[in-house]
Amino acid sequence: MSITAAMVKELRDKTGAGMMDCKKALGETDGDMEAAIDWLRAKGIAKADKKSGRTAAEGLIAVASEGNSAVVVEVNSETDFVARNDGFQELARSIASVALSTDGSSDAVSAATVASTSKSVTDTVKDAIAHIGENMNFRRSAKLSVEDGIVATYVHNSVADGLGKLGVIVAVKSTGNKDALAAIGRQVAMHIAATNPLALTSDDVDATVADRERNVFIEQARESGKPEAIIEKMVEGRMRKFYEEVALLSQAFVMNPDQTVGEAVKASAAEAGAPVEVAGFVRFQLGEGIEKEESDFAAEVAAAVKG
Repeated sequence: MSITAAMVKELRDKTGAGMMDCKKALGETDGDMEAAIDWLRAKGIAKADKKSGRTAAEGLIAVASEGNSAVVVEVNSETDFVARNDGFQELARSIASVALSTDGSSDAVSAATVASTSKSVTDTVKDAIAHIGENMNFRRSAKLSVEDGIVATYVHNSVADGLGKLGVIVAVKSTGNKDALAAIGRQVAMHIAATNPLALTSDDVDATVADRERNVFIEQARESGKPEAIIEKMVEGRMRKFYEEVALLSQAFVMNPDQTVGEAVKASAAEAGAPVEVAGFVRFQLGEGIEKEESDFAAEVAAAVKG
């Protein structure tokens, strides 16, 4: 049986085991998910209880920077209570620090060694699960670097230095004054946290997303009963508005809505003493894309009472 990346990811999500361990387990069991879980348990790679099968959608976003690079990582737990635990916060900080020494990809970070434990990030998280008694996982990471300039960081809903529920890193390219670059970079990062742009420029917007919007606009315009030539112009106008709203540099700047973000960045060159360019950004919001299990607390209590 062919082992797919989706199968490996599913097993990894269920067990917290490393990617290569999951791939090997699926290979050994001919793709049988439950048998693969048991194989990992037998090897001592997955825990015998069901902690690793519970949804971990809480946790922390951590950011860290060094030199002309910065990283953002997401580390999940089952409950917000554990996310406030000093040990969990230190775990998130450690993973962010380790990520700085890698290319920032999730696989590279998972395999990197945590100095305080002398183990990989994957194994360090496993040990934390055993110690804290709740499912946890390192979910994702990203890194931005510039040759000249800075990478600004911002954490929203901060619970401690560099830790919170939403994190943004922004690459700012310039040979100008670093303090001025840090100031505009932080403002842009705060803007990104608030508006959640889809891309840096309109050219960077995913074609599938743009096509879906265009099709919706076409259907809406056709309901007006106008000629196709008029409909085409209506759609093009709506698409221009769409790109303005979802592309970072064309958005109205939250710090000064009379300017676009692109105009504000360009204007910052006067204080920086050199041209300024936003080269990229990453925005992580805790738990986005994770399907949380909804539970009926009252029903759970009633069931417990009944024995």
